[in-house]
Amino acid sequence: MTAATASNAAPLRPLRLVVLDLAAVALLLLVAVIGFGPTFEGSQYLVAGLGGLVIGLAIAWGTARLRWGVLEAAGLTVGAYFLLGGLFALPHTAILGVIPTIETWRQLAVGTVTAWKQMLTTVPPLAASDGHLLVPFLLTLLAAVIAGSLALRVRRAAWALLPAVALLAAQILLGVTEPAAPLVQGILFAVVAVVWLALRHAWENDGAAVRVEASGAADEGAVRHSRSRRLIAGSAVLALAAGVGVATAAFASPPVPRYVLRDFVVPPFDIRQYPSPLQSFRAFVRDDADETLFTVTGLPEDGRIRLGTMDAYNGIVYNVSDDGAGSSSSFTPVRSNMSPQVEGATTTLQVAVDGLSGVWLPDAGAVREITFDGDRAEDLRRSAHYNDATGTAVVTSGIAAGDTYTIDTVFPELPSDAALSETPFAPLKMPKQTGIPENLAELASKATADAETPIEQVRALESWLSTDGFFSHGLEGEVLSPSGHGAARIMSVFSGDQMIGDDEQYAVAMSLMALQLGIPARVVMGWYPGEDEESGRVFTATGDNLHAWVEIAFEGYGWLPFTPTPDEDNEPNDQTTKPQANPKPQVLQPPPPAQEPADLPPAIAEDREQEDEEDSPFDWLGPVLLYGGITVGILGLLAAPFIVLGAIKGARRTRRRRAERTADRISGGWDELVDSAVDMRAPVAHGATRAESAVVVGESFAQPRVATLAQRADADVYGPGDPTPEQVEEFWREVDDIVGEMKGSTSVWQRMQARLSLRSLRRRGGSA
Repeated sequence: MTAATASNAAPLRPLRLVVLDLAAVALLLLVAVIGFGPTFEGSQYLVAGLGGLVIGLAIAWGTARLRWGVLEAAGLTVGAYFLLGGLFALPHTAILGVIPTIETWRQLAVGTVTAWKQMLTTVPPLAASDGHLLVPFLLTLLAAVIAGSLALRVRRAAWALLPAVALLAAQILLGVTEPAAPLVQGILFAVVAVVWLALRHAWENDGAAVRVEASGAADEGAVRHSRSRRLIAGSAVLALAAGVGVATAAFASPPVPRYVLRDFVVPPFDIRQYPSPLQSFRAFVRDDADETLFTVTGLPEDGRIRLGTMDAYNGIVYNVSDDGAGSSSSFTPVRSNMSPQVEGATTTLQVAVDGLSGVWLPDAGAVREITFDGDRAEDLRRSAHYNDATGTAVVTSGIAAGDTYTIDTVFPELPSDAALSETPFAPLKMPKQTGIPENLAELASKATADAETPIEQVRALESWLSTDGFFSHGLEGEVLSPSGHGAARIMSVFSGDQMIGDDEQYAVAMSLMALQLGIPARVVMGWYPGEDEESGRVFTATGDNLHAWVEIAFEGYGWLPFTPTPDEDNEPNDQTTKPQANPKPQVLQPPPPAQEPADLPPAIAEDREQEDEEDSPFDWLGPVLLYGGITVGILGLLAAPFIVLGAIKGARRTRRRRAERTADRISGGWDELVDSAVDMRAPVAHGATRAESAVVVGESFAQPRVATLAQRADADVYGPGDPTPEQVEEFWREVDDIVGEMKGSTSVWQRMQARLSLRSLRRRGGSA
């Protein structure tokens, strides 16, 4: 039958087959649509996926019923995409969420090309307002049109499995590394596919049985009995196939998170290729004391602006850690639904950059969304990254004067000391610290000797440093206070007659002392208004009001700020800091300790290059083997019915050919020929004689030799004496030759259907 004939015959199918095909395709595609759940925020993705599913199946059914061709179906699909895409995928751009606008059509047109990359370059869960719903809507729409058309038009409805599998594969590749229930999803897909094809096959056979009954070849009781046996046999095969599928899926299920396209399209942003912002603290204070770095409008009372958060110390510099996902170096592209778990006062901040430059982007609170404005808005958006664990933002393209952006953020309410009186520290695993001076542990223990609760410990450290310490930037006209926060510089704060330093030294000292006591601590560099500045007004950030402070993690409250730096007017007594005369004998003095290396950023870059060089050149092998194993598992799952039925029919053939009596082997050979013909839909009546069966088989496949073979079988079975083994072998060779010619006269898909057919197993229970 030609494709055109099959297409024209599609509308003549029974209504129940049409409903079955559409329902099965809908369930298969729905399994893939549900798989998008972990990728999107909320349930809006279901609206987009179900919308594309319903529209696509409606187009497939309508074009099949009207006998329209591919061009008409494609035109309807494009028209439905632009007319209804705004309703399901871009409701925020449509009037009342229904009527498309020019912006809706623009995003629909551009999104067919750009939505894929934008989805892969945005960290899940994706927000519906970002336009990412175009992907599930468009994929499901196309899959529904193609799968529905194949199921309703072609003679072999199993072709519809191809677009359904393609949609499932696309959902996996575009999804996340940790899906919700991949095993359940795979089993559901396989079960729906097997049930659909088995039920469809049974219903088609019912139609054939009805036609046989109408022709008088079988009575009503035989038809009912045949249906019952088909139902039982089909259920058994289905259960066995499902069991094989479950075992295969369980074996193929990877024990580690799977690889997806977003892991290869956009490699994780590595902030460690840039120097720690804390290294530039004294440079900001010295060179930009009176320069406007940026301005912020809408900063609430007690609000702090964050530039960088450091939690890893190596004895030279405080930097971000490199402990993988969730660490302070784990930056991901910005999106519109960041910090979803934080509760507090929602605030909108307007930031205008002036003299500040570099990759570190000032922000505040727990950021929900960052919107860039101006000529460089698109470049900044594409290169913007955010770390949810530390609340720090960066732009790899770098900020410059004239850049403006809006921050939608949340400021959690800071708890009082009374509220923290019984609160323990958060059970966090801090990054490994090295190079911490040993004396700090003793100093920290003495400072907190009288503290009984966690908050009292932190306040004791903060109070000791801020009360007993003195403030100095070490600039012209000020008491000597070297810059830096290496181990030697931190110990120099405590080795003199007075503790002298600025925010950089005191924040690092308190953080290291807290870590020595097992307290989770980190250092933050940024800005906050002074006591004389009113909240809500425009805050101007300069080098003069740059600060560094410490954050401590409390269970249930997260990271809370503490300021160990003394007041700036608490200046040291210059006389007590001068070295006192202490004559020593003229002996050779040991050389001074080695100075801190000045070129730290290149050293970090060199370390990174060495780490990169050590990476295995076979990193691609893991994903290939993983997806190869999954593919083999899926193919095995789909091939399970062929394997099961092939094994059953092979065992039946062996039993017939190895029967104890040679006459039974002849009968078994004839039964094998008839069963092969029955599986290829020859209307051989149950209980027919060999001569009657030979007539039907010979006419169905144009095989005149079948009649001669039937006469020979009767002679060998009912004649005097048993046939010799040589005669049996010759008879079976004749059977195999005729069966081979019968199969050669059919199409590939007819032969495949014959392998899956249960008709011969239902005849006499498949016995010889």
